[in-house]
Amino acid sequence: VQLQASGGGLVQAGGSLRLSCAASGLTFSRYVMGWFRQAPGKEREFVAGINWSAGSTYYEDSVKGRFTISRDNAKNTVYLQMVSLKPEDTAVYYCAAVSGVWIRTLARDYAYWGQGTLVTVSS
Repeated sequence: VQLQASGGGLVQAGGSLRLSCAASGLTFSRYVMGWFRQAPGKEREFVAGINWSAGSTYYEDSVKGRFTISRDNAKNTVYLQMVSLKPEDTAVYYCAAVSGVWIRTLARDYAYWGQGTLVTVSS
């Protein structure tokens, strides 16, 4: 199984980025997908999750209304659209996958992880 995250970069506060995560080696439509982030000196935290059908999504409170998670099962890809970015959103962003129905918010529940993509938001 491979998860390849991309789309990170340097952006000014108030700007936007779209992260992508391409999955291979698994039956993508059977997996819940999540995005996590880890800032320097901090623990990895849940950002957003989406169930297999994209009928259900869940967000961490600080990103609600600014981030949107989506998926394209035909392309085996999950996305994270981020708008109104803030300096506190600066972190390495990871995509993760877990089989099943319910969206998980704990990192330890996810079986597969991408390599991470760095998002830096300047003030």
